Amino acid sequence: MKNYNIKMLGIFVITACISGCHNDDDITIYQDVNPTPSVTTATSTYTPTTRTYFIAADEVEWDYAPSGKNLITNSDFTDDQKVFVGNSETTIGSKYKKAIYRQYSDDSFTTLVTSPETEYMGFLGPTIRGVVGDSIIIVFKNNTVNPASVHPHGVFYDKSGEGANYNDGSNADSKKDMVATGETYTYHWNVPETSMPGPSDPSSIGYPYHSHFNSPKDVNSGLIGMIVIVDPEFADENAFPTDIDREFFTLFTVTDENVSHYIEDNIATYPTNPASVDPEDDEFVESNLMHGMNGYVYGNLPMMTMNSGENVRWYLMAMGTEVDLHTAHWHGATVLQSGNRVDVVDLLPAITRTVDMKADNPGIWIYHCHVNDHINAGMLGRYEIK
Repeated sequence: MKNYNIKMLGIFVITACISGCHNDDDITIYQDVNPTPSVTTATSTYTPTTRTYFIAADEVEWDYAPSGKNLITNSDFTDDQKVFVGNSETTIGSKYKKAIYRQYSDDSFTTLVTSPETEYMGFLGPTIRGVVGDSIIIVFKNNTVNPASVHPHGVFYDKSGEGANYNDGSNADSKKDMVATGETYTYHWNVPETSMPGPSDPSSIGYPYHSHFNSPKDVNSGLIGMIVIVDPEFADENAFPTDIDREFFTLFTVTDENVSHYIEDNIATYPTNPASVDPEDDEFVESNLMHGMNGYVYGNLPMMTMNSGENVRWYLMAMGTEVDLHTAHWHGATVLQSGNRVDVVDLLPAITRTVDMKADNPGIWIYHCHVNDHINAGMLGRYEIK
């Protein structure tokens, strides 16, 4: 086991500011995505801290294909592609009411926190960061009409910080299964050594977080995000790994809008003849299986851009059902996964992978799931090396 010289010199609060949300009243935080360029040596000390995030579950209108086109081919959608994105008398199309996690500047929950570097993150929630020894505080407000929670993977929590609804013998005083509509609740998590990257991992790794009151409905409604835990030997004060230049996050999932909390609302709102919709019809059910990357289909994922020569870290995650076997593939580059050189990475629901890329091949490259059905249904994006 490694020995860490962690100086307990006091606790200070950092309010992290990472999100992919947009609003005219937002404040914009220009996140330093290259805090220590091209540094490969470890720092000698890290001072643990308390990191506080103000996160709400908000209801939004989400568009899986906001351009109205297939941006992979730069063409109009074919009839086969319109099965998923075409709006008609009996189909919803590309727009859905959803619930997503969004970050705010303080506990008034009035000012959204955004970053231009994370537009591509889509409906992924804000990235929550921690280093061994840190405490993480999530001040959570539920602005949706359904019960919700924030359940973390990977970090340490007691019953009051679990955010999961099941019969475990806990009493109401020791556990908070869900947060009701309009209610605010504070979760407390810790980052022990058992959360940190292992011997074969890079200097940081990712874990999911998601609502777990009714997990399938909650996640298909959109309540999911990622936690990053950094090795203290490679962590700066903002919990960014110092041995890389840039990070990207991707969720591969077939979002089943049929089991969303909002399927009835979406039927009433988007088909041009809602009364004619049969929710049990096989073609209607198929049309609501959105094969997305961060909630975008057919190349509508905003371009992920990096500079030639940069050391780039990718955090990958899947979620969903038995069809959510994904194989993430980068054209034009390879990545390191647990010491192995690959260009395809396998994913299963709730599995996360952290891989590193040397950006050495300038151009715009396709980035997609290599499962044939998923390619045809739109699980495709692009990235650019400048």
